[in-house]
Amino acid sequence: MDASGGSIETSAVDTDDTVRTHLRTCPLCEAMCGLEIQTKGDRVTRVRGDRADVWSKGFICPKGSALGHLHHDPDRVRVPLVRDGEQWREVSWEEAFARCEELLRPIIAEDGIRAVTAYIGNPAVHNYSLSRYTGAVAGIPRMPVIWSAGTVDQWPKNVACAQLFGNPWSLPIPDIHRTDLFVVMGANPHASNGSLFSCPDILGEIDKIRSRGGRTVVVDPRRTGTAERADEWISIVPGMDAAFLLAIINVLDTEGLVRLGTLEGRVRGIDQVFAVASEFTPEAVEAACGVPADRIRGLARELATTERAVVYGRIGLCNQEFGTIASWAVDVVNVLTGHLDVEGGAMFPTPAIAAISRTARKRGPMKPPRWRTRVRDAPEVLGQAPLSCLAEEIATPGEGRVRGLVVMAGNPALSAPDAGRLEEALPMLDAMISVDNWINETSRHAHVILPGLSALEQPHCDEALWAFAVRSAARWSPAIFPRDDRPHEWEILIRLGAILAGLPADDVDVEAFDDMLFAERASRHGVVADEVADKTKFRGPDRIVDLTVRMSPWGDGYGARPGGLTLEALMNDHPHGVDFGPMVPCIDSILRTASGDVELAHDNILGDVPRLRGRVEQPRPNLVLIGRRHVRSNNSWMHNVTVLVKGRPRCTLIVHPNDARDLGVENGAMVSITSEVGTVTAAVEISDEIREGVVSLPHGWGHDHAGTRLSVAHEHAGVNSNLLAPGGFVDVPSGNAAVNGFPVQVVPLSPALR
Repeated sequence: MDASGGSIETSAVDTDDTVRTHLRTCPLCEAMCGLEIQTKGDRVTRVRGDRADVWSKGFICPKGSALGHLHHDPDRVRVPLVRDGEQWREVSWEEAFARCEELLRPIIAEDGIRAVTAYIGNPAVHNYSLSRYTGAVAGIPRMPVIWSAGTVDQWPKNVACAQLFGNPWSLPIPDIHRTDLFVVMGANPHASNGSLFSCPDILGEIDKIRSRGGRTVVVDPRRTGTAERADEWISIVPGMDAAFLLAIINVLDTEGLVRLGTLEGRVRGIDQVFAVASEFTPEAVEAACGVPADRIRGLARELATTERAVVYGRIGLCNQEFGTIASWAVDVVNVLTGHLDVEGGAMFPTPAIAAISRTARKRGPMKPPRWRTRVRDAPEVLGQAPLSCLAEEIATPGEGRVRGLVVMAGNPALSAPDAGRLEEALPMLDAMISVDNWINETSRHAHVILPGLSALEQPHCDEALWAFAVRSAARWSPAIFPRDDRPHEWEILIRLGAILAGLPADDVDVEAFDDMLFAERASRHGVVADEVADKTKFRGPDRIVDLTVRMSPWGDGYGARPGGLTLEALMNDHPHGVDFGPMVPCIDSILRTASGDVELAHDNILGDVPRLRGRVEQPRPNLVLIGRRHVRSNNSWMHNVTVLVKGRPRCTLIVHPNDARDLGVENGAMVSITSEVGTVTAAVEISDEIREGVVSLPHGWGHDHAGTRLSVAHEHAGVNSNLLAPGGFVDVPSGNAAVNGFPVQVVPLSPALR
């Protein structure tokens, strides 16, 4: 979308007719677009792209233009709520924290902190306080286990990078601005604006690739909006991306196309990789992948012979049965074709807001699991276990049962695999605290809801996302409607962490705990907090931003590099942001492996290849399900805004014309979709955008539950596809949920059953 944006009607309660313009970073997705927001009194009147923004240059998507609607949403919770039976009662903050203490103290006294856990939703990464303080809830009381959305959408990528580069957060991203061949697998930036890949207007960048003589190839079971914009769509069978990539590796080996380029002498394990790929010839995987062998060979040759090329794989590769092999193989192909850590290939950002991953020490291969889940015996991977295990940990009696849960900006009752089981389990909790701004499908089960501020009531400065950005840039945004009469999320989380650690709610010294947390954070950057105390005037997340800006390559290092960037300078001197340029080769500062080289061969990844080989040899199910996302949506949130959900229904089941004929259904016909764990109903949408043998439902919907306070979302309830995702269907090395590519049965409903 261009910079025209959208408008919002003003209210008669305005007390000030002065129109003011504010510059703001959009906090709704990874694109981090700069916005120009106009207000009159206490109302947002217009949102459009900031054409002077150094990062996004005026680009804006429909979600960003609706930011004012989110702020003004009458359903947004603005005061703490305590449950009285089936009713909610508004209380003071003191009473709310006292109730949290009353609920949590007996659990911890009887069963210890292990009986309480926490869940972190993905909106937390977009929130100024939550992104920097969720660790307080688990860290202050030393909570042994937490859960997050990470094991639903990205853990295979973290596992692969931990093994290849020695750090799970050193993720290479496409240098899309300078590439001439952009291969996109399992990603749809048309809807997501990029994922673990921060770049505004990716579709515009695809057009620029074509204008300079390059090509974009999309490998996906569905002809997505990104595929429509690309030069070629390769339709692949869901879950077979790993086999497809191993076949490309096989071609690189057998045809002598390997060229390591700048990594010559810095890569280990190539022979082991070629050995496991030897059975994955293009001809051997052709039927399983649904891609002609000649096209697999052709793409391998294009990647090997194009000077500037890159393969990018994202969520569709992560949340499938072989997510780790597929995510790992993307980087292996980039390594073997000489396209890692070079311009136009897959590069590592150097953020102007320092990423902690750059300070990590060298490490060996991933260690064996430190713990396993009580019921399923699922292993911990990088500190987390499959989210689908949470329901059984709550519902199954016995020693170690989860009795208390803190949910931070998440809706796992809708977004967890096999969501129905979690729905049934949540009412069994003795204490549930939700830090959330809405009464949604999850927080409706809470005993206490602690609301945070809206995005416009607090500052904003992204932290983690700049570590995935195509340029080294930074931007800080002040609050548009600052609130000093309510605690910010960082203060809420510190209080919760202290209560969990056994302190009385009235005795929590937030500033003292903040000093402790800052000192620990500073030490990870090599900074002694006491030595820099007189060099900063900030507290809370502002102080952390100041730390990470100062300790970036462009920061002043607390005076060690005079003239370098500080938060104060970012606030005062760079209202439209500051840009330090494109990515540069930096492999030496990235690698944290024991050898100091890129390490390709690891038992936990290569050991899963026989399972993949067995799946390649099996006959395909008649129909498998995949998810999809819309540009006006963001997972399970943002559905309570009329301008984002209006229009044609989105929760349709997309069916290929040949499959529709075999099923005996027409456009709009109602069908039941059944997996091994559940059944939902949806209307059929017949389209050749989906490959034969595959059907697609969007994820994140299903807002038809009683007890929520989401009036708009309830009117556009849609279908919860996660009711169909089998909880035990996971990528083995990472434990990530496989919510794509599982078998379903589709049956037309008779008129009486509709």
